[in-house]
Amino acid sequence: MRSTREQRAWYWYDWANSAFYTTTATVLISPYLVSLATNAACPGLDSGQCSRPVLLLGLAPVLPGALPSLLATISTLVSAVVLLFVGAAADRSAHPHRWLGTTAWIGALAGSLMFFLMGSNWELGAWLMVISLIAFGASVVVYDSMLVRIAGPDERDRVSSRGWAWGYVGGGLLLALNFALMTFYPALGIDKALAVRLCLLSAGLWWAGFTFIPVLGLRGLPREVPAEVAARNPFRQLAATFAGLRHYPQTLAFLLAFLFYNDGIQTVIVSSSVYAIRELGIDESLVLATFLLTQFVAVLGALGFGRVAARIGAKRTVLGGIVIWLGVVLVGFVIPSGVVGALFGLGAAIGLVMGGTQALSRSMYSQLIPKGRESEYFSFYQAMERGTSWLGTLTFALVFQFTESYRLALVALIAFFVVGGILLARVDMRRGILDAGNELPSVL
Repeated sequence: MRSTREQRAWYWYDWANSAFYTTTATVLISPYLVSLATNAACPGLDSGQCSRPVLLLGLAPVLPGALPSLLATISTLVSAVVLLFVGAAADRSAHPHRWLGTTAWIGALAGSLMFFLMGSNWELGAWLMVISLIAFGASVVVYDSMLVRIAGPDERDRVSSRGWAWGYVGGGLLLALNFALMTFYPALGIDKALAVRLCLLSAGLWWAGFTFIPVLGLRGLPREVPAEVAARNPFRQLAATFAGLRHYPQTLAFLLAFLFYNDGIQTVIVSSSVYAIRELGIDESLVLATFLLTQFVAVLGALGFGRVAARIGAKRTVLGGIVIWLGVVLVGFVIPSGVVGALFGLGAAIGLVMGGTQALSRSMYSQLIPKGRESEYFSFYQAMERGTSWLGTLTFALVFQFTESYRLALVALIAFFVVGGILLARVDMRRGILDAGNELPSVL
């Protein structure tokens, strides 16, 4: 089935933002911030030898190794407020593509400014990481909400899966270029820190540049704002939405399930580079190679999961994906240090399941949203989505803080997948779709 012009324009934003998410948020910024914070706390020592904390926000003593996970948690807590108001405003706007562009370019600017991180100025990096993640989440709220307007009920699994696939291709392409830079930087006459900073800059510029395609391509998308939504100011609209959530128990049930299993997914993704480098002792260039493999396997995984969902339904397919994630965590816990081949195999397994579970979760949720409240409801969703999860990252950070073991921090995530899978199995998709006043897809 061919995609429409609007759907193709929509795919490009996954291509744009995934480069930032892959190169910066997932691979480079976490270990780089750890190294900057270690330089500040323990000059001349490796992070594994440093037990001296830094002061997060000038208040809380935090070990450098726990810093990235705690910053992801802070981003989510702030996002819980910011994203709700972005969603409410976008739902009332006749031009949501402007909200997409504005939030994306703010995040891209913060990501590009990471080029100036050097020495021990981890505080600047912390602020830029928080700003970029919040802006990233806000832009994706608007982006995800457009899925309802560009695809019918029977198309959404396919369109959402293709969007994720495009994202993995775009993110993988830039990651491949950055992998080459991280491998051959000595031949270019630059040091490793400058190579990392150039990679961070490239991700911000990529995000900013390719965002023009969806912003321009979706500007003619008709926007129907229900009268009761348009008549309210954002504060009253939010109050009405919270009050009305009780009328959509299956939507709430899905969000609760998603909170748990997706927090597990996001924490594995966000923490994987630090785990591989600091716990397994793998060189950064090999970690980049692993993520590169993961990206391109994820293209096949996203498209494959979409096809499986067309046969057995999205819910059953996602539940199968959660089982695979459990296996990934268990293997990651026992994988020996320094074994690159095992790390590559684990990266391939993550790629196979990563895109599929996330793409189908997005399309499933879109079926459970009442018409005219797409952005607002997706703000709830995005507060628990990629890069902005908090329960998982907080658990990971606290376990490491008290045990100084990344392995124990990783295995603690099993609970998130078990609880999330059980809760998802209890969601009645048919009832939830009908309660939201939406059309049933042919396969549930």
